[in-house]
Amino acid sequence: MKKKNLRKRCIILAWIAVWSIGAKALDNNILLAGPGEVAGELFTMLGEAGFYKTLVWSLLRIGGGFFTGFAAAVLLAFLSSRFELLEEALSPVMTLLKTVPVASFVVLLLIWWGSSFLAVAVCFVVVLPNIYINTLEGLKNADKQLLQMAQVFRISKKNKFFYIYRSALAPFLYGSMKVSLGMCWKSGVAAELIGTPDYSIGERLYLSKVCLDTAGVFAWTAVIILLSIFFEKCILYLVHCFFRWQPPCSRQGTYGRRRPMTHKRGKAEILNDGGCVTEVSGKSTVYGMRSEEEPSPAVLVVSHVYKAFGGQQVLSDFHEIYEAGKTYILNSPSGSGKTTLLHIMAGLLKPDSGQIVSTGRYSMVFQEDRLCMDYSAVKNVEMVIGDPKRAQRALENLLEAEALHKPCRELSGGMKRRVALVRAMEAESDYVLLDEPFTGLDADTKASVEEYIRKKQNGRTIIIVTHI
Repeated sequence: MKKKNLRKRCIILAWIAVWSIGAKALDNNILLAGPGEVAGELFTMLGEAGFYKTLVWSLLRIGGGFFTGFAAAVLLAFLSSRFELLEEALSPVMTLLKTVPVASFVVLLLIWWGSSFLAVAVCFVVVLPNIYINTLEGLKNADKQLLQMAQVFRISKKNKFFYIYRSALAPFLYGSMKVSLGMCWKSGVAAELIGTPDYSIGERLYLSKVCLDTAGVFAWTAVIILLSIFFEKCILYLVHCFFRWQPPCSRQGTYGRRRPMTHKRGKAEILNDGGCVTEVSGKSTVYGMRSEEEPSPAVLVVSHVYKAFGGQQVLSDFHEIYEAGKTYILNSPSGSGKTTLLHIMAGLLKPDSGQIVSTGRYSMVFQEDRLCMDYSAVKNVEMVIGDPKRAQRALENLLEAEALHKPCRELSGGMKRRVALVRAMEAESDYVLLDEPFTGLDADTKASVEEYIRKKQNGRTIIIVTHI
């Protein structure tokens, strides 16, 4: 790293030397002022009171245009992500703003706004489409599986934004911010140069040009570069802090819903421990309608459910009642519709016909882990239950201490599975749906997990999917 920095400094010094040699060869300060003359002009400006006032006003104009454009772009992108009609309506506007030359905007806005707010308006117009398009793209690229997980666990809007959408926005927003910041300063100073408002860098550049003060032009250009770099570093640092910030998580929503659902028809037998094994056979389908008969609390009724994909039946006329406090195991070959059934129960899929009625809330271990990989195991559980201390205590039952605060992407497959299981068991729910919860676990760990599930059942209905 030190060698690389030294090499950069040497390159810069070499170009300054070339500049100095060129200025001496021309021997004409109007055509090309040398580094010494420019440095002298810059030090002279630093002693002028008006210099700092000029910097402040230009910074306020360009910064104001950038921040208002950024705020409007983010707001419009969020609204467009929710309302397709708004996205379609704004699409030609954003395309127009991106393609029309800045010079055309400068002329038009000079007529409409006058010179005082010209730089603000131009910066706004330059920033708006770039930030809008990238923010909208980032929102659309949010992990759909994580959004489904948030739906099942009733994760609050705050947690969903900070821990799902924010991760999706990061690469898009970083790139667009860097481009927008550079364009903003170039366009803003150009607007000041044309409009020449009082106390502006553009005005000082214009006066230097009129007076044939090439050293002054170079000095103000250096000021623009330094101020632009400073502004960009400050903004990107704040953005970096925003993406690294991990605010406390709020608790999951406390509402429950009654849903009709679909299930495969199967035969059930009572286990010795009071649980139930349901062997799923045949194909089935599901439909969500409200039943006229209200089930007793925490009882899940699956009535004549059907579900097909692409004309192929997956669930067919399944009827079952799942009672509170019992454990049911769906054990059948792959492709028999077990995962489809759980997704219908959780409200992630709509059945084709039949009904499932439940009174209560769901938690779930999905076939995939569906963890927020940038965040720790503790944070993944906290975003559901809202209590980091409780999340850590719960995870200590199944996870090693050194793994608790590592980003989940650094954990092994078995560790991730245990985090997903703790999240499901600790969530406030009446029904716990476990889709292959023992995947990637050795015999000893599986025994610990089974004991943990029994300990945390607390009168809830548990449905476990496994393979034969």
